[in-house]
Amino acid sequence: MSDQQQDDVNLNDAYKNIVENQENPTQEEPKNLGSINMDRFKQPEGRDADAVLGYHSIAMDSMPSGGRFYPENSQISIRAAKVAEIRNFSIVDESNLLDIEEKLNYIIKHCVRFTSNSKVLSYKDILEEDRFFILLSIRNLTFPEPENSLQTTARNSDGVEFDVKIDSRYFQTSEIPEEIEKYYSEEDRIFNVETKSFGVIKLSPPTIGIMEVVTDYIKVKQIQKKPWDQSYLQILPYIQQSWRGFNDKSIFKGEVDFQSWNERKYMLVYQLAEKIKVGIQPDMLVPHEDEEVLVPINFRDGIKSLFLIQDLSGELL
Repeated sequence: MSDQQQDDVNLNDAYKNIVENQENPTQEEPKNLGSINMDRFKQPEGRDADAVLGYHSIAMDSMPSGGRFYPENSQISIRAAKVAEIRNFSIVDESNLLDIEEKLNYIIKHCVRFTSNSKVLSYKDILEEDRFFILLSIRNLTFPEPENSLQTTARNSDGVEFDVKIDSRYFQTSEIPEEIEKYYSEEDRIFNVETKSFGVIKLSPPTIGIMEVVTDYIKVKQIQKKPWDQSYLQILPYIQQSWRGFNDKSIFKGEVDFQSWNERKYMLVYQLAEKIKVGIQPDMLVPHEDEEVLVPINFRDGIKSLFLIQDLSGELL
Protein backbone atom coordinates (compact mmCIF):
# COMPACT_ATOMS: atom_id res chain seq x y z
CA MET A 1 0.00 0.00 0.00
CA SER A 2 1.38 3.48 -0.90
CA ASP A 3 1.90 6.30 1.65
CA GLN A 4 -1.02 8.22 0.12
CA GLN A 5 -3.33 5.21 0.39
CA GLN A 6 -2.23 4.58 4.00
CA ASP A 7 -2.91 8.23 4.86
CA ASP A 8 -6.38 7.99 3.34
CA VAL A 9 -7.14 4.88 5.45
CA ASN A 10 -5.94 6.59 8.62
CA LEU A 11 -8.04 9.67 7.88
CA ASN A 12 -11.14 7.49 7.29
CA ASP A 13 -10.55 5.71 10.62
CA ALA A 14 -10.20 9.05 12.37
CA TYR A 15 -13.46 10.29 10.88
CA LYS A 16 -15.29 7.13 12.01
CA ASN A 17 -13.99 7.55 15.55
CA ILE A 18 -15.22 11.15 15.70
CA VAL A 19 -18.70 10.11 14.53
CA GLU A 20 -18.86 7.23 17.02
CA ASN A 21 -17.81 9.50 19.91
CA GLN A 22 -20.56 11.97 18.99
CA GLU A 23 -23.15 9.15 18.94
CA ASN A 24 -21.85 7.62 22.21
CA PRO A 25 -20.88 10.57 24.43
CA THR A 26 -20.60 8.32 27.51
CA GLN A 27 -17.81 6.25 25.99
CA GLU A 28 -14.94 6.34 28.50
CA GLU A 29 -11.88 5.79 26.34
CA PRO A 30 -11.57 7.55 22.99
CA LYS A 31 -10.28 5.37 20.24
CA ASN A 32 -6.88 5.99 18.68
CA LEU A 33 -7.32 8.49 15.83
CA GLY A 34 -4.44 6.97 13.96
CA SER A 35 -1.36 8.75 12.62
CA ILE A 36 -0.54 10.47 9.35
CA ASN A 37 2.83 10.13 7.71
CA MET A 38 4.10 13.74 7.52
CA ASP A 39 7.50 12.90 6.02
CA ARG A 40 6.25 13.64 2.51
CA PHE A 41 5.55 17.26 3.54
CA LYS A 42 9.07 17.90 4.82
CA GLN A 43 11.52 20.19 3.07
CA PRO A 44 14.06 18.09 1.12
CA GLU A 45 17.27 17.57 3.05
CA GLY A 46 20.21 19.74 2.11
CA ARG A 47 18.12 22.71 1.00
CA ASP A 48 18.60 25.90 2.98
CA ALA A 49 15.40 27.65 4.09
CA ASP A 50 16.55 30.95 2.61
CA ALA A 51 17.23 29.29 -0.73
CA VAL A 52 13.73 27.79 -0.79
CA LEU A 53 12.27 31.27 -0.18
CA GLY A 54 14.46 32.90 -2.80
CA TYR A 55 16.99 34.51 -0.46
CA HIS A 56 20.70 34.57 -1.20
CA SER A 57 23.43 35.27 1.34
CA ILE A 58 25.87 38.13 0.93
CA ALA A 59 29.42 37.53 2.12
CA MET A 60 29.86 40.00 4.97
CA ASP A 61 33.48 40.71 4.11
CA SER A 62 32.51 41.60 0.53
CA MET A 63 30.67 44.74 1.65
CA PRO A 64 32.40 48.12 1.94
CA SER A 65 32.42 47.86 5.75
CA GLY A 66 33.85 44.34 5.65
CA GLY A 67 31.15 43.41 8.16
CA ARG A 68 33.35 44.69 10.99
CA PHE A 69 30.73 46.88 12.67
CA TYR A 70 27.99 44.26 12.91
CA PRO A 71 27.48 41.74 15.73
CA GLU A 72 29.58 38.61 15.43
CA ASN A 73 28.16 35.82 13.23
CA SER A 74 25.87 38.25 11.43
CA GLN A 75 24.34 37.22 8.12
CA ILE A 76 22.61 39.33 5.50
CA SER A 77 20.42 37.63 2.88
CA ILE A 78 18.64 39.29 -0.02
CA ARG A 79 15.90 38.44 -2.49
CA ALA A 80 14.86 39.92 -5.80
CA ALA A 81 12.54 42.94 -5.69
CA LYS A 82 8.90 42.08 -6.39
CA VAL A 83 6.26 44.10 -8.20
CA ALA A 84 5.14 45.86 -5.00
CA GLU A 85 8.64 47.17 -4.29
CA ILE A 86 9.21 48.21 -7.91
CA ARG A 87 5.86 50.04 -8.05
CA ASN A 88 6.73 51.95 -4.90
CA PHE A 89 10.13 52.90 -6.27
CA SER A 90 8.67 54.00 -9.62
CA ILE A 91 7.04 57.06 -8.04
CA VAL A 92 10.26 58.40 -6.50
CA ASP A 93 10.75 62.15 -6.85
CA GLU A 94 14.27 62.35 -8.27
CA SER A 95 14.51 66.03 -7.34
CA ASN A 96 13.83 65.28 -3.67
CA LEU A 97 16.76 63.73 -1.80
CA LEU A 98 14.60 62.84 1.20
CA ASP A 99 12.10 60.98 -0.99
CA ILE A 100 14.95 59.10 -2.69
CA GLU A 101 16.23 58.01 0.73
CA GLU A 102 12.76 56.82 1.73
CA LYS A 103 12.24 54.79 -1.45
CA LEU A 104 15.70 53.17 -1.26
CA ASN A 105 15.12 52.16 2.35
CA TYR A 106 11.75 50.66 1.37
CA ILE A 107 13.59 48.28 -0.96
CA ILE A 108 16.09 47.35 1.77
CA LYS A 109 13.32 46.85 4.33
CA HIS A 110 11.36 44.41 2.19
CA CYS A 111 14.14 42.54 0.35
CA VAL A 112 16.68 41.94 3.12
CA ARG A 113 16.91 39.51 6.03
CA PHE A 114 19.45 40.30 8.74
CA THR A 115 20.32 37.88 11.54
CA SER A 116 23.03 37.31 14.12
CA ASN A 117 23.14 33.73 15.38
CA SER A 118 19.45 33.05 16.11
CA LYS A 119 18.53 36.71 16.67
CA VAL A 120 16.61 38.56 13.97
CA LEU A 121 17.90 42.10 13.42
CA SER A 122 16.26 45.05 11.69
CA TYR A 123 17.17 46.50 8.32
CA LYS A 124 17.82 49.63 10.38
CA ASP A 125 20.91 47.92 11.81
CA ILE A 126 22.53 47.85 8.36
CA LEU A 127 25.20 50.47 7.78
CA GLU A 128 24.27 53.36 5.55
CA GLU A 129 27.58 52.92 3.74
CA ASP A 130 26.77 49.27 2.87
CA ARG A 131 23.35 50.19 1.50
CA PHE A 132 24.29 50.94 -2.11
CA PHE A 133 26.25 47.69 -2.40
CA ILE A 134 23.23 45.74 -1.11
CA LEU A 135 20.82 47.62 -3.39
CA LEU A 136 22.97 46.83 -6.42
CA SER A 137 23.05 43.16 -5.38
CA ILE A 138 19.24 43.15 -5.12
CA ARG A 139 19.01 44.73 -8.56
CA ASN A 140 21.27 42.07 -10.05
CA LEU A 141 18.95 39.39 -8.65
CA THR A 142 15.88 41.22 -9.94
CA PHE A 143 17.22 41.79 -13.45
CA PRO A 144 19.85 39.09 -14.08
CA GLU A 145 19.87 39.47 -17.87
CA PRO A 146 23.11 41.09 -19.15
CA GLU A 147 21.19 43.55 -21.31
CA ASN A 148 19.53 44.96 -18.19
CA SER A 149 22.79 45.94 -16.49
CA LEU A 150 23.28 49.52 -15.31
CA GLN A 151 25.45 51.44 -17.75
CA THR A 152 27.30 54.72 -17.54
CA THR A 153 29.52 56.62 -19.96
CA ALA A 154 33.28 56.95 -19.52
CA ARG A 155 36.16 58.58 -21.37
CA ASN A 156 39.63 57.16 -21.81
CA SER A 157 42.82 59.23 -21.73
CA ASP A 158 42.33 60.15 -25.41
CA GLY A 159 38.87 61.52 -24.71
CA VAL A 160 37.12 58.64 -26.50
CA GLU A 161 33.78 57.72 -24.93
CA PHE A 162 32.82 54.14 -24.11
CA ASP A 163 30.04 52.45 -22.15
CA VAL A 164 30.85 50.68 -18.92
CA LYS A 165 28.75 48.58 -16.56
CA ILE A 166 28.29 49.78 -12.98
CA ASP A 167 29.74 46.73 -11.26
CA SER A 168 30.86 46.17 -7.68
CA ARG A 169 34.09 44.64 -9.05
CA TYR A 170 35.18 48.15 -10.01
CA PHE A 171 34.23 49.84 -6.75
CA GLN A 172 36.81 51.53 -4.60
CA THR A 173 36.22 51.75 -0.86
CA SER A 174 37.64 54.25 1.57
CA GLU A 175 40.52 52.97 3.67
CA ILE A 176 40.71 53.77 7.38
CA PRO A 177 44.17 55.16 8.23
CA GLU A 178 46.39 53.20 10.60
CA GLU A 179 46.38 56.00 13.18
CA ILE A 180 42.64 55.44 13.62
CA GLU A 181 42.54 51.69 12.93
CA LYS A 182 44.41 50.95 16.16
CA TYR A 183 41.39 52.16 18.16
CA TYR A 184 39.01 49.60 16.65
CA SER A 185 37.48 47.38 19.36
CA GLU A 186 36.76 43.81 18.29
CA GLU A 187 34.54 43.42 21.34
CA ASP A 188 32.49 46.61 20.94
CA ARG A 189 32.65 46.61 17.10
CA ILE A 190 33.29 50.38 17.12
CA PHE A 191 36.22 52.78 17.47
CA ASN A 192 37.10 53.81 21.01
CA VAL A 193 39.40 56.73 20.29
CA GLU A 194 41.49 57.79 23.29
CA THR A 195 42.25 61.51 23.43
CA LYS A 196 44.31 63.66 25.78
CA SER A 197 41.76 66.39 26.34
CA PHE A 198 38.34 64.79 25.82
CA GLY A 199 38.61 61.24 27.11
CA VAL A 200 37.40 58.32 24.99
CA ILE A 201 35.35 59.28 21.94
CA LYS A 202 33.18 56.45 20.58
CA LEU A 203 32.61 56.48 16.84
CA SER A 204 31.22 54.15 14.20
CA PRO A 205 29.76 54.42 10.70
CA PRO A 206 26.05 55.32 10.89
CA THR A 207 23.26 52.79 10.42
CA ILE A 208 20.18 53.21 8.24
CA GLY A 209 18.09 53.56 11.41
CA ILE A 210 20.15 56.48 12.70
CA MET A 211 20.07 58.22 9.34
CA GLU A 212 16.28 57.76 9.11
CA VAL A 213 15.82 59.60 12.41
CA VAL A 214 18.12 62.42 11.29
CA THR A 215 16.39 62.60 7.89
CA ASP A 216 12.93 62.78 9.48
CA TYR A 217 14.19 65.51 11.81
CA ILE A 218 15.41 67.56 8.84
CA LYS A 219 12.13 66.95 6.99
CA VAL A 220 10.09 68.34 9.91
CA LYS A 221 12.37 71.37 10.15
CA GLN A 222 11.90 72.02 6.44
CA ILE A 223 8.12 71.79 6.72
CA GLN A 224 8.15 74.15 9.70
CA LYS A 225 10.61 76.41 7.88
CA LYS A 226 12.90 76.34 10.90
CA PRO A 227 16.73 76.25 10.75
CA TRP A 228 18.85 73.38 12.02
CA ASP A 229 22.53 73.14 12.87
CA GLN A 230 24.07 71.48 9.84
CA SER A 231 27.52 71.20 11.44
CA TYR A 232 26.03 69.20 14.33
CA LEU A 233 23.90 66.92 12.16
CA GLN A 234 26.97 66.26 10.00
CA ILE A 235 28.86 64.52 12.80
CA LEU A 236 25.93 63.28 14.91
CA PRO A 237 25.41 60.01 12.97
CA TYR A 238 29.02 58.96 13.72
CA ILE A 239 28.86 59.50 17.48
CA GLN A 240 25.39 57.97 17.90
CA GLN A 241 25.84 54.21 18.27
CA SER A 242 22.23 52.96 18.15
CA TRP A 243 18.95 53.97 16.49
CA ARG A 244 16.96 52.33 19.28
CA GLY A 245 15.61 55.04 21.58
CA PHE A 246 17.05 57.70 19.29
CA ASN A 247 14.52 60.43 18.44
CA ASP A 248 13.96 64.17 18.06
CA LYS A 249 14.40 64.69 21.79
CA SER A 250 17.75 62.92 21.64
CA ILE A 251 18.85 65.19 18.81
CA PHE A 252 17.77 68.32 20.70
CA LYS A 253 19.52 67.18 23.88
CA GLY A 254 22.69 66.39 21.95
CA GLU A 255 22.56 69.75 20.20
CA VAL A 256 22.41 71.57 23.54
CA ASP A 257 25.54 69.70 24.64
CA PHE A 258 27.14 70.37 21.26
CA GLN A 259 26.86 74.13 21.84
CA SER A 260 29.29 73.78 24.76
CA TRP A 261 32.02 72.22 22.61
CA ASN A 262 35.03 74.39 21.87
CA GLU A 263 36.43 74.60 18.35
CA ARG A 264 39.20 72.13 19.18
CA LYS A 265 36.78 69.35 20.14
CA TYR A 266 34.57 70.03 17.13
CA MET A 267 37.47 69.87 14.68
CA LEU A 268 38.76 66.67 16.31
CA VAL A 269 35.41 64.86 16.11
CA TYR A 270 34.77 66.18 12.60
CA GLN A 271 38.12 64.87 11.34
CA LEU A 272 37.65 61.52 13.09
CA ALA A 273 34.21 61.12 11.48
CA GLU A 274 35.74 61.83 8.08
CA LYS A 275 38.46 59.23 8.63
CA ILE A 276 36.14 56.36 9.61
CA LYS A 277 34.00 56.57 6.48
CA VAL A 278 34.04 53.14 4.86
CA GLY A 279 31.66 53.68 1.97
CA ILE A 280 32.12 53.34 -1.76
CA GLN A 281 34.10 56.13 -3.37
CA PRO A 282 32.31 58.17 -6.06
CA ASP A 283 34.57 56.86 -8.86
CA MET A 284 35.01 53.31 -10.11
CA LEU A 285 38.40 52.13 -11.34
CA VAL A 286 37.66 50.41 -14.64
CA PRO A 287 40.19 48.49 -16.76
CA HIS A 288 39.89 49.54 -20.41
CA GLU A 289 42.23 48.31 -23.11
CA ASP A 290 45.73 49.01 -21.77
CA GLU A 291 44.81 51.47 -19.02
CA GLU A 292 42.64 51.93 -15.94
CA VAL A 293 40.07 54.69 -16.09
CA LEU A 294 38.35 56.52 -13.22
CA VAL A 295 34.63 56.52 -13.97
CA PRO A 296 32.08 58.46 -11.87
CA ILE A 297 29.28 56.29 -10.53
CA ASN A 298 26.13 57.90 -11.84
CA PHE A 299 22.84 56.80 -13.33
CA ARG A 300 22.67 57.79 -16.96
CA ASP A 301 18.89 57.39 -16.95
CA GLY A 302 18.34 58.79 -13.45
CA ILE A 303 17.95 57.09 -10.07
CA LYS A 304 14.76 55.37 -11.26
CA SER A 305 16.84 53.19 -13.58
CA LEU A 306 18.07 51.36 -10.49
CA PHE A 307 14.80 49.37 -10.46
CA LEU A 308 13.08 50.41 -13.67
CA ILE A 309 14.34 49.00 -16.97
CA GLN A 310 14.58 51.78 -19.54
CA ASP A 311 15.39 49.68 -22.61
CA LEU A 312 12.20 48.01 -23.85
CA SER A 313 13.70 46.66 -27.05
CA GLY A 314 13.89 43.16 -25.64
CA GLU A 315 10.11 43.05 -25.21
CA LEU A 316 8.96 44.81 -28.39
CA LEU A 317 8.16 42.74 -31.49
